[in-house]
Amino acid sequence: MAINLPKKAPAVQDFVEIKDIRDGVAITKDNNLRSVCICSSINFSLLSKDEKEAVIASFQEFLNSLDFTVQIIIASRHFKIDSYLDQIKELEKKQTNELLRIQTQEYISFVESFVDFANIMNKSFYVIIPFGAIESKEESILEKIQNVIGSKTSSQQSLKMERFSQYKKQLDQRVNLVIEGLQGIGVKAVPLNDEQLTELYYEFYNVDK
Repeated sequence: MAINLPKKAPAVQDFVEIKDIRDGVAITKDNNLRSVCICSSINFSLLSKDEKEAVIASFQEFLNSLDFTVQIIIASRHFKIDSYLDQIKELEKKQTNELLRIQTQEYISFVESFVDFANIMNKSFYVIIPFGAIESKEESILEKIQNVIGSKTSSQQSLKMERFSQYKKQLDQRVNLVIEGLQGIGVKAVPLNDEQLTELYYEFYNVDK
């Protein structure tokens, strides 16, 4: 009797498009670069009708001014207060006044029940700015053809430092354009560094953690 063994589950790395993070840049498996900016938000609902129209017009003008694509991501996560509550619980243990200790317990219970009931979400806003190696004007015709057909040679799979530096300069120009454009509509954007990028991608691929 034939026994069908369960197939080995694919490794997480098979789904992760990022192969390296360097100098505030995420490098994909096909050697394209990505810079990620975290952005502030605007309380649109509190604006007047004229202010809303002005923001929409400015945002439209900003998008039309770009000659490259960007990706806008809104990440919603459950608001976590575990570390905060742990601190409060430690204070409770050290509390010598019985009345204050009881009030602290009630406060902890209130916060826990409120967060569970209200299902509070923490929203973060990101803009991803790409730069593809094939977009570089300094590449030869042969290099462009090899990139298009997906050459698998070792020299094509790894970005040389000097070429990475050239690409990053062009990516940085795009990042500055995006930051300046968003400032025009009252949104502050800041590029993520290596540590922040690593944490961000880890959270994206470990949503249940």
